[in-house]
Amino acid sequence: MPLHRRTFLSLAGLGWMTPVGRLLARQAEAEGSRGPARSVILLWLAGGPSQLDTFDPHPGTSFAGGVKAIDTAARGVRLASGFERLADQMGSVALVRSMISKEGDHERGTYMLKTGYRPDPTVVHPSIGAICCHELPVGSTEVPRHISILAGQWPGRGGFLGAEFDAFQVHDPRGRLPDVARQVSAVRDERRVQDLDVVERAFSRRRKAPMDATLHRETIAAARTMMTSEQLKAFDVSQEPASLRADYGDSAFGRGCLAARRLIEVGVRCVEVTLGGWDSHVNNYEVHRKLVAQLDPAFAALLADLRARELLDRTVVLCCGEFGRTPRINPLGGRDHWPTGFSLALAGGGLRGGFALGETDPEAVKAPVAPTTVQDVHATILTALGLDPIRENVAPLTGRPIKLSEGRAVKSLIG
Repeated sequence: MPLHRRTFLSLAGLGWMTPVGRLLARQAEAEGSRGPARSVILLWLAGGPSQLDTFDPHPGTSFAGGVKAIDTAARGVRLASGFERLADQMGSVALVRSMISKEGDHERGTYMLKTGYRPDPTVVHPSIGAICCHELPVGSTEVPRHISILAGQWPGRGGFLGAEFDAFQVHDPRGRLPDVARQVSAVRDERRVQDLDVVERAFSRRRKAPMDATLHRETIAAARTMMTSEQLKAFDVSQEPASLRADYGDSAFGRGCLAARRLIEVGVRCVEVTLGGWDSHVNNYEVHRKLVAQLDPAFAALLADLRARELLDRTVVLCCGEFGRTPRINPLGGRDHWPTGFSLALAGGGLRGGFALGETDPEAVKAPVAPTTVQDVHATILTALGLDPIRENVAPLTGRPIKLSEGRAVKSLIG
Protein backbone atom coordinates (compact mmCIF):
# COMPACT_ATOMS: atom_id res chain seq x y z
CA MET A 1 0.00 0.00 0.00
CA PRO A 2 1.49 3.40 -0.95
CA LEU A 3 2.39 5.62 2.00
CA HIS A 4 1.05 9.15 1.79
CA ARG A 5 2.79 12.22 3.14
CA ARG A 6 0.18 12.64 5.86
CA THR A 7 0.94 9.13 7.13
CA PHE A 8 4.55 10.14 7.70
CA LEU A 9 3.58 13.41 9.36
CA SER A 10 1.34 11.59 11.80
CA LEU A 11 4.27 9.31 12.67
CA ALA A 12 7.00 11.86 12.81
CA GLY A 13 6.07 15.51 12.71
CA LEU A 14 7.56 17.93 10.21
CA GLY A 15 11.19 17.75 11.26
CA TRP A 16 11.95 14.56 13.15
CA MET A 17 11.02 10.98 12.24
CA THR A 18 10.65 8.01 14.56
CA PRO A 19 12.66 4.84 13.81
CA VAL A 20 9.46 3.21 12.55
CA GLY A 21 8.78 6.22 10.34
CA ARG A 22 12.26 6.06 8.84
CA LEU A 23 11.90 2.34 8.14
CA LEU A 24 8.58 2.88 6.37
CA ALA A 25 10.04 5.82 4.46
CA ARG A 26 12.91 3.71 3.12
CA GLN A 27 10.44 0.99 2.14
CA ALA A 28 8.29 3.52 0.25
CA GLU A 29 11.36 4.92 -1.50
CA ALA A 30 12.43 1.45 -2.62
CA GLU A 31 8.97 0.74 -3.99
CA GLY A 32 8.91 4.13 -5.69
CA SER A 33 12.14 3.41 -7.56
CA ARG A 34 10.35 0.54 -9.31
CA GLY A 35 7.19 2.50 -10.04
CA PRO A 36 6.33 6.10 -10.89
CA ALA A 37 8.83 8.95 -10.90
CA ARG A 38 9.58 10.45 -7.51
CA SER A 39 11.35 13.73 -8.31
CA VAL A 40 11.32 16.66 -10.72
CA ILE A 41 14.21 18.76 -11.99
CA LEU A 42 13.11 22.05 -13.54
CA LEU A 43 15.66 23.77 -15.75
CA TRP A 44 14.14 27.24 -15.68
CA LEU A 45 15.08 29.53 -18.60
CA ALA A 46 14.06 32.85 -17.08
CA GLY A 47 13.10 35.56 -19.52
CA GLY A 48 11.58 33.35 -22.18
CA PRO A 49 13.85 31.66 -24.76
CA SER A 50 13.16 31.86 -28.48
CA GLN A 51 11.77 28.61 -29.82
CA LEU A 52 13.24 29.42 -33.23
CA ASP A 53 16.75 29.64 -31.76
CA THR A 54 16.49 26.54 -29.54
CA PHE A 55 14.01 23.67 -29.88
CA ASP A 56 12.01 24.60 -33.00
CA PRO A 57 14.36 25.93 -35.69
CA HIS A 58 13.04 26.81 -39.14
CA PRO A 59 16.22 27.36 -41.16
CA GLY A 60 15.93 29.12 -44.47
CA THR A 61 12.71 30.96 -43.64
CA SER A 62 12.33 34.71 -43.54
CA PHE A 63 12.20 34.83 -39.73
CA ALA A 64 14.98 32.34 -39.01
CA GLY A 65 17.56 35.09 -39.02
CA GLY A 66 20.27 32.79 -40.29
CA VAL A 67 19.87 30.22 -37.49
CA LYS A 68 20.88 26.76 -38.69
CA ALA A 69 19.52 23.39 -37.60
CA ILE A 70 21.35 20.17 -36.72
CA ASP A 71 20.25 16.56 -36.81
CA THR A 72 19.82 14.63 -33.58
CA ALA A 73 19.71 11.07 -32.30
CA ALA A 74 15.92 11.23 -32.68
CA ARG A 75 14.98 10.56 -36.26
CA GLY A 76 13.41 13.60 -37.94
CA VAL A 77 13.92 15.88 -34.90
CA ARG A 78 16.28 18.80 -35.37
CA LEU A 79 17.61 21.38 -32.93
CA ALA A 80 19.11 24.80 -33.47
CA SER A 81 22.86 24.80 -33.94
CA GLY A 82 24.72 25.03 -30.66
CA PHE A 83 22.93 22.02 -29.15
CA GLU A 84 25.41 19.44 -30.41
CA ARG A 85 25.69 17.73 -27.01
CA LEU A 86 21.94 17.66 -26.38
CA ALA A 87 21.42 16.29 -29.90
CA ASP A 88 23.09 13.05 -28.80
CA GLN A 89 20.62 12.71 -25.90
CA MET A 90 17.44 13.35 -27.87
CA GLY A 91 16.39 9.72 -27.74
CA SER A 92 15.35 10.47 -24.14
CA VAL A 93 13.77 13.86 -24.83
CA ALA A 94 10.31 14.87 -26.03
CA LEU A 95 9.94 18.36 -27.47
CA VAL A 96 6.56 20.05 -27.24
CA ARG A 97 6.62 22.66 -29.99
CA SER A 98 3.02 23.80 -29.83
CA MET A 99 2.74 25.25 -26.32
CA ILE A 100 0.05 27.87 -25.87
CA SER A 101 -0.52 30.22 -22.95
CA LYS A 102 -2.59 33.33 -22.31
CA GLU A 103 0.15 34.97 -20.25
CA GLY A 104 2.70 37.14 -22.05
CA ASP A 105 3.99 39.02 -19.00
CA HIS A 106 7.11 37.75 -17.21
CA GLU A 107 5.66 37.49 -13.70
CA ARG A 108 2.30 36.14 -14.80
CA GLY A 109 3.89 33.78 -17.31
CA THR A 110 6.28 32.43 -14.67
CA TYR A 111 3.38 31.86 -12.29
CA MET A 112 1.48 30.05 -15.05
CA LEU A 113 4.33 27.74 -16.04
CA LYS A 114 5.38 26.89 -12.49
CA THR A 115 1.88 26.34 -11.04
CA GLY A 116 -0.23 25.34 -14.02
CA TYR A 117 -2.73 28.07 -13.11
CA ARG A 118 -3.25 31.65 -14.19
CA PRO A 119 -2.75 34.21 -11.41
CA ASP A 120 -5.85 34.64 -9.24
CA PRO A 121 -6.20 37.46 -6.67
CA THR A 122 -8.11 35.15 -4.31
CA VAL A 123 -5.52 32.37 -3.98
CA VAL A 124 -1.81 31.65 -4.43
CA HIS A 125 -1.39 28.29 -6.13
CA PRO A 126 1.49 25.97 -5.21
CA SER A 127 4.24 25.35 -7.72
CA ILE A 128 4.85 21.89 -9.14
CA GLY A 129 7.73 21.45 -6.67
CA ALA A 130 5.51 22.25 -3.70
CA ILE A 131 2.93 19.76 -4.93
CA CYS A 132 5.65 17.08 -5.19
CA CYS A 133 6.66 17.67 -1.59
CA HIS A 134 3.08 17.74 -0.35
CA GLU A 135 1.83 14.67 -2.20
CA LEU A 136 4.80 12.31 -2.40
CA PRO A 137 6.28 10.30 0.48
CA VAL A 138 8.53 12.30 2.77
CA GLY A 139 11.25 9.66 2.78
CA SER A 140 14.31 10.01 5.01
CA THR A 141 15.60 13.27 3.54
CA GLU A 142 17.09 15.64 6.11
CA VAL A 143 17.64 18.60 3.78
CA PRO A 144 14.80 20.68 2.27
CA ARG A 145 12.88 18.67 -0.29
CA HIS A 146 12.07 21.68 -2.52
CA ILE A 147 15.18 23.58 -3.62
CA SER A 148 15.82 26.48 -5.99
CA ILE A 149 19.41 26.89 -7.20
CA LEU A 150 20.39 30.29 -8.61
CA ALA A 151 16.86 31.38 -7.73
CA GLY A 152 15.42 34.06 -9.95
CA GLN A 153 12.86 36.71 -9.10
CA TRP A 154 9.99 34.25 -8.64
CA PRO A 155 11.15 30.88 -7.26
CA GLY A 156 8.67 28.08 -6.62
CA ARG A 157 6.29 28.73 -3.75
CA GLY A 158 4.15 26.64 -1.47
CA GLY A 159 1.13 28.87 -2.07
CA PHE A 160 -1.93 27.86 -0.10
CA LEU A 161 -0.17 24.64 0.96
CA GLY A 162 1.97 26.76 3.29
CA ALA A 163 5.34 28.49 3.45
CA GLU A 164 6.99 25.25 4.59
CA PHE A 165 6.71 24.13 0.96
CA ASP A 166 8.46 27.22 -0.47
CA ALA A 167 11.68 26.46 -2.32
CA PHE A 168 14.87 26.65 -0.24
CA GLN A 169 17.07 29.09 -2.17
CA VAL A 170 20.81 28.64 -2.72
CA HIS A 171 23.40 30.25 -4.97
CA ASP A 172 26.26 28.85 -7.05
CA PRO A 173 27.09 25.46 -5.49
CA ARG A 174 30.87 25.83 -5.79
CA GLY A 175 31.46 24.51 -2.28
CA ARG A 176 29.72 23.77 0.97
CA LEU A 177 26.41 25.44 1.71
CA PRO A 178 26.98 28.68 3.67
CA ASP A 179 25.37 29.62 6.98
CA VAL A 180 24.66 26.07 8.18
CA ALA A 181 27.67 25.38 10.42
CA ARG A 182 27.49 26.57 14.01
CA GLN A 183 29.68 29.59 14.81
CA VAL A 184 30.33 28.66 18.45
CA SER A 185 31.52 25.59 20.33
CA ALA A 186 29.24 22.57 20.67
CA VAL A 187 28.81 23.20 24.41
CA ARG A 188 27.80 26.83 23.93
CA ASP A 189 25.54 25.90 21.04
CA GLU A 190 23.70 23.38 23.23
CA ARG A 191 23.29 25.97 25.98
CA ARG A 192 21.72 28.35 23.50
CA VAL A 193 19.23 25.68 22.50
CA GLN A 194 18.36 25.03 26.13
CA ASP A 195 17.91 28.76 26.80
CA LEU A 196 15.67 29.04 23.75
CA ASP A 197 13.56 26.15 25.04
CA VAL A 198 13.04 27.94 28.36
CA VAL A 199 11.87 31.09 26.59
CA GLU A 200 9.57 29.15 24.25
CA ARG A 201 7.92 27.18 27.05
CA ALA A 202 7.26 30.39 28.97
CA PHE A 203 5.87 32.05 25.85
CA SER A 204 3.60 29.14 24.96
CA ARG A 205 1.83 28.84 28.33
CA ARG A 206 -0.86 31.31 27.30
CA ARG A 207 -0.27 31.27 23.59
CA LYS A 208 -0.06 27.58 22.75
CA ALA A 209 -2.46 27.56 19.79
CA PRO A 210 -0.98 30.63 18.04
CA MET A 211 2.54 29.34 18.62
CA ASP A 212 1.74 25.88 17.28
CA ALA A 213 0.24 27.49 14.18
CA THR A 214 3.59 29.10 13.34
CA LEU A 215 5.34 25.69 13.18
CA HIS A 216 8.23 27.44 14.94
CA ARG A 217 9.42 24.41 16.93
CA GLU A 218 9.19 22.12 13.92
CA THR A 219 11.14 24.59 11.79
CA ILE A 220 13.91 24.86 14.39
CA ALA A 221 14.09 21.06 14.73
CA ALA A 222 14.30 20.56 10.97
CA ALA A 223 16.98 23.26 10.64
CA ARG A 224 19.14 21.69 13.36
CA THR A 225 18.74 18.25 11.82
CA MET A 226 19.89 19.67 8.50
CA MET A 227 22.91 21.39 10.09
CA THR A 228 24.34 18.07 11.25
CA SER A 229 23.21 15.93 8.33
CA GLU A 230 25.63 14.12 6.05
CA GLN A 231 23.20 14.91 3.24
CA LEU A 232 24.46 18.51 3.21
CA LYS A 233 27.34 17.18 1.13
CA ALA A 234 24.88 16.83 -1.75
CA PHE A 235 25.19 20.60 -2.30
CA ASP A 236 28.98 20.35 -2.66
CA VAL A 237 29.76 19.55 -6.29
CA SER A 238 33.52 19.80 -5.65
CA GLN A 239 33.31 16.20 -4.42
CA GLU A 240 32.59 15.02 -7.96
CA PRO A 241 35.43 14.03 -10.34
CA ALA A 242 36.88 16.92 -12.34
CA SER A 243 35.98 15.16 -15.58
CA LEU A 244 32.29 15.01 -14.67
CA ARG A 245 32.26 18.65 -13.57
CA ALA A 246 33.80 19.54 -16.91
CA ASP A 247 31.03 17.63 -18.72
CA TYR A 248 28.42 19.88 -17.09
CA GLY A 249 30.33 22.99 -18.10
CA ASP A 250 32.28 25.60 -16.16
CA SER A 251 29.27 27.76 -15.28
CA ALA A 252 27.08 28.36 -12.27
CA PHE A 253 24.20 26.77 -14.19
CA GLY A 254 26.25 23.68 -14.99
CA ARG A 255 27.22 23.32 -11.34
CA GLY A 256 23.58 23.83 -10.40
CA CYS A 257 22.51 20.96 -12.66
CA LEU A 258 25.18 18.70 -11.15
CA ALA A 259 24.01 19.64 -7.66
CA ALA A 260 20.44 18.85 -8.74
CA ARG A 261 21.46 15.30 -9.59
CA ARG A 262 23.23 14.93 -6.25
CA LEU A 263 20.20 16.26 -4.39
CA ILE A 264 17.81 13.93 -6.18
CA GLU A 265 20.01 11.05 -5.02
CA VAL A 266 19.33 11.89 -1.36
CA GLY A 267 15.58 12.10 -1.90
CA VAL A 268 14.91 15.76 -2.71
CA ARG A 269 11.57 15.96 -4.54
CA CYS A 270 12.09 19.02 -6.73
CA VAL A 271 15.14 21.02 -7.73
CA GLU A 272 14.73 24.16 -9.79
CA VAL A 273 17.90 25.43 -11.52
CA THR A 274 17.65 28.86 -13.13
CA LEU A 275 19.50 30.14 -16.18
CA GLY A 276 18.40 33.74 -16.63
CA GLY A 277 18.89 36.37 -19.32
CA TRP A 278 16.72 35.05 -22.16
CA ASP A 279 14.66 38.26 -22.50
CA SER A 280 16.16 39.08 -25.88
CA HIS A 281 14.33 42.21 -27.03
CA VAL A 282 17.71 43.39 -28.33
CA ASN A 283 20.44 41.40 -30.11
CA ASN A 284 18.54 38.13 -29.92
CA TYR A 285 21.14 35.96 -31.68
CA GLU A 286 24.10 36.93 -29.52
CA VAL A 287 22.01 36.52 -26.35
CA HIS A 288 20.96 33.02 -27.35
CA ARG A 289 24.40 32.00 -28.57
CA LYS A 290 25.94 32.71 -25.15
CA LEU A 291 23.15 31.08 -23.15
CA VAL A 292 22.89 27.99 -25.35
CA ALA A 293 26.62 27.48 -24.76
CA GLN A 294 25.78 27.02 -21.05
CA LEU A 295 22.50 25.15 -21.46
CA ASP A 296 23.68 22.54 -23.98
CA PRO A 297 26.44 20.84 -21.95
CA ALA A 298 24.57 21.09 -18.66
CA PHE A 299 21.29 19.66 -19.97
CA ALA A 300 23.03 16.89 -21.92
CA ALA A 301 25.33 15.93 -19.03
CA LEU A 302 22.39 15.88 -16.61
CA LEU A 303 20.47 13.41 -18.75
CA ALA A 304 23.51 11.18 -19.30
CA ASP A 305 24.41 11.30 -15.61
CA LEU A 306 20.89 10.45 -14.44
CA ARG A 307 20.74 7.57 -16.88
CA ALA A 308 24.14 6.20 -15.81
CA ARG A 309 22.98 6.19 -12.18
CA GLU A 310 19.59 4.64 -13.03
CA LEU A 311 17.81 7.80 -11.86
CA LEU A 312 16.33 9.00 -15.14
CA ASP A 313 13.22 6.82 -15.01
CA ARG A 314 12.34 8.12 -11.55
CA THR A 315 13.11 11.77 -12.34
CA VAL A 316 11.10 14.05 -14.64
CA VAL A 317 13.27 16.72 -16.25
CA LEU A 318 11.46 19.79 -17.58
CA CYS A 319 13.29 22.55 -19.47
CA CYS A 320 11.32 25.69 -20.27
CA GLY A 321 10.78 29.40 -19.76
CA GLU A 322 7.65 31.45 -19.24
CA PHE A 323 6.90 31.88 -22.98
CA GLY A 324 8.65 32.07 -26.34
CA ARG A 325 9.72 34.88 -28.64
CA THR A 326 8.07 36.42 -31.68
CA PRO A 327 8.86 35.00 -35.10
CA ARG A 328 9.29 38.52 -36.41
CA ILE A 329 12.60 40.19 -35.62
CA ASN A 330 12.19 43.74 -34.30
CA PRO A 331 14.23 46.77 -35.46
CA LEU A 332 16.73 46.22 -32.61
CA GLY A 333 17.56 42.71 -33.80
CA GLY A 334 15.54 41.19 -30.99
CA ARG A 335 12.43 39.10 -30.52
CA ASP A 336 9.56 40.10 -28.26
CA HIS A 337 7.22 38.09 -26.00
CA TRP A 338 5.28 35.25 -27.64
CA PRO A 339 2.99 32.94 -25.62
CA THR A 340 1.53 31.17 -28.68
CA GLY A 341 3.41 28.29 -30.24
CA PHE A 342 6.50 28.17 -28.04
CA SER A 343 8.55 25.12 -27.02
CA LEU A 344 9.62 23.11 -24.00
CA ALA A 345 11.51 19.87 -23.43
CA LEU A 346 10.55 16.90 -21.25
CA ALA A 347 12.65 13.87 -20.37
CA GLY A 348 12.77 10.98 -17.92
CA GLY A 349 10.11 9.85 -15.51
CA GLY A 350 9.01 7.07 -17.83
CA LEU A 351 7.83 9.64 -20.38
CA ARG A 352 8.23 8.88 -24.05
CA GLY A 353 11.29 10.41 -25.68
CA GLY A 354 12.76 10.78 -29.15
CA PHE A 355 10.02 12.79 -30.84
CA ALA A 356 8.53 16.24 -31.23
CA LEU A 357 4.89 16.99 -30.48
CA GLY A 358 3.15 19.72 -32.42
CA GLU A 359 4.22 21.96 -35.23
CA THR A 360 4.44 25.72 -35.71
CA ASP A 361 4.27 28.03 -38.67
CA PRO A 362 7.54 30.03 -38.58
CA GLU A 363 5.73 33.13 -39.81
CA ALA A 364 2.89 32.66 -37.30
CA VAL A 365 0.21 32.97 -39.96
CA LYS A 366 -1.30 29.58 -39.15
CA ALA A 367 -2.18 28.34 -35.66
CA PRO A 368 0.08 25.68 -34.09
CA VAL A 369 -0.71 22.09 -34.97
CA ALA A 370 -1.69 19.94 -31.95
CA PRO A 371 -1.71 22.86 -29.48
CA THR A 372 -0.77 21.89 -25.92
CA THR A 373 -1.72 23.89 -22.84
CA VAL A 374 0.41 24.52 -19.77
CA GLN A 375 -2.26 22.76 -17.72
CA ASP A 376 -1.87 19.63 -19.87
CA VAL A 377 1.89 19.57 -19.33
CA HIS A 378 1.37 19.80 -15.57
CA ALA A 379 -1.17 16.97 -15.68
CA THR A 380 1.32 14.89 -17.68
CA ILE A 381 4.09 15.44 -15.12
CA LEU A 382 1.75 14.63 -12.23
CA THR A 383 0.69 11.44 -13.99
CA ALA A 384 4.34 10.45 -14.43
CA LEU A 385 4.72 10.96 -10.67
CA GLY A 386 1.85 8.58 -10.00
CA LEU A 387 -0.45 11.39 -8.88
CA ASP A 388 -4.04 11.93 -9.98
CA PRO A 389 -4.26 15.44 -11.51
CA ILE A 390 -7.90 15.82 -10.50
CA ARG A 391 -7.20 15.16 -6.82
CA GLU A 392 -8.19 18.19 -4.78
CA ASN A 393 -6.65 20.15 -1.93
CA VAL A 394 -8.63 22.76 -0.03
CA ALA A 395 -7.34 26.33 0.08
CA PRO A 396 -7.56 27.20 3.81
CA LEU A 397 -8.59 30.86 3.55
CA THR A 398 -11.38 30.41 1.03
CA GLY A 399 -12.33 26.78 1.65
CA ARG A 400 -12.21 26.19 -2.10
CA PRO A 401 -11.32 22.72 -3.38
CA ILE A 402 -8.58 23.12 -5.98
CA LYS A 403 -7.37 20.33 -8.26
CA LEU A 404 -3.70 19.52 -8.57
CA SER A 405 -4.18 20.40 -12.24
CA GLU A 406 -7.01 21.46 -14.49
CA GLY A 407 -5.36 19.83 -17.50
CA ARG A 408 -5.34 16.36 -18.98
CA ALA A 409 -2.25 14.22 -19.40
CA VAL A 410 -0.98 14.17 -22.98
CA LYS A 411 -1.31 10.52 -23.99
CA SER A 412 1.41 10.67 -26.62
CA LEU A 413 3.91 11.75 -23.95
CA ILE A 414 3.11 8.94 -21.54
CA GLY A 415 5.66 6.17 -22.06
